[in-house]
Amino acid sequence: MDALSDVLRVVRLTGGVFLDARFTAPWSVVGRVEPEEIRAFIDNPQHVIGFHYVVAGRMIVCVPGGQPIEVKAGEIVLTPRNDMHILTSSPEVMPISAGAIVGEGAGIGQLEYGGGGAETRMVCGYLGSDARDNPVVTALPPLLTLNVAATPGGACIAQSFAFAAQQLAEGAVGASTIISKLSELMFVEAVRRHIEQLPPEQTGWLAGLRDPAIGKALALLHTEPGRDWTAEGLADAVHLSRSAFAERFSALLGQPPMRYLTNWRMQLAAHRLREQRGTISQIAFDVGYESEAAFTRAFRREMGAPPATWRKQAAPVDQLEIRIASSNA
Repeated sequence: MDALSDVLRVVRLTGGVFLDARFTAPWSVVGRVEPEEIRAFIDNPQHVIGFHYVVAGRMIVCVPGGQPIEVKAGEIVLTPRNDMHILTSSPEVMPISAGAIVGEGAGIGQLEYGGGGAETRMVCGYLGSDARDNPVVTALPPLLTLNVAATPGGACIAQSFAFAAQQLAEGAVGASTIISKLSELMFVEAVRRHIEQLPPEQTGWLAGLRDPAIGKALALLHTEPGRDWTAEGLADAVHLSRSAFAERFSALLGQPPMRYLTNWRMQLAAHRLREQRGTISQIAFDVGYESEAAFTRAFRREMGAPPATWRKQAAPVDQLEIRIASSNA
């Protein structure tokens, strides 16, 4: 498995849709997805990515201090770090808070707002994760766009999204689930396209994936995280001297390779603990620790709590109820 796919699997992004909106020019709103709004779907959202898929019409999107971006029908714009952002028919229109016009409550909201001119229809949603560290998200720009129709198989995806959006408007069962899964797919494709377009001088986790030697090293670490890796061993595997490898890895990712490995092992362990898979000693062995004690010390240092405590805190409510019922039986 490649490093990008592996990280996305572990951080476990979950998609959802909260608004089917029709705006008519002139219009302008400002807002972001608040974590409290999606707690019904994700118990403890650590990262939230907002998205807006334009079904018909066009709009301008911008974040404070950034350049405005035009988004047209068949395109999606994502806010990887969930920054406050403006959606508008024209930059000259004064925005109002999205919370002032979007009603609260469960389910998919329906919104019609604007001055009666040219119409823009969009579906708004989110991708969320309860994982604390997400190197993919932190490496992305404030706004990420994707012309869905221009991707391989994009015409089919765009048509499916438009159909699901129509079904959503009509209240059809399952339409929001279809859009959620399609949004996850489009996020991955947007990230892939972003990596391909990075300038040669770019640094960061995504740039590391593109570098032949560092990308191979990341793939090795993600494929065999439990192996007794050393900087020398990784350097040999990618055909670089130890000093050249360590320097290039640190320059691109901002941390030494062994530090990166420790962090990734903790994320894997947290994923296993969250999923209630395996004993703590087995998880420790699987992620490269010879003793449970050494693993516990490392996990406490990185995650702020011992593995057993962290597992209880991360357990879904239904699993906690099952354990409580069993203990009272």
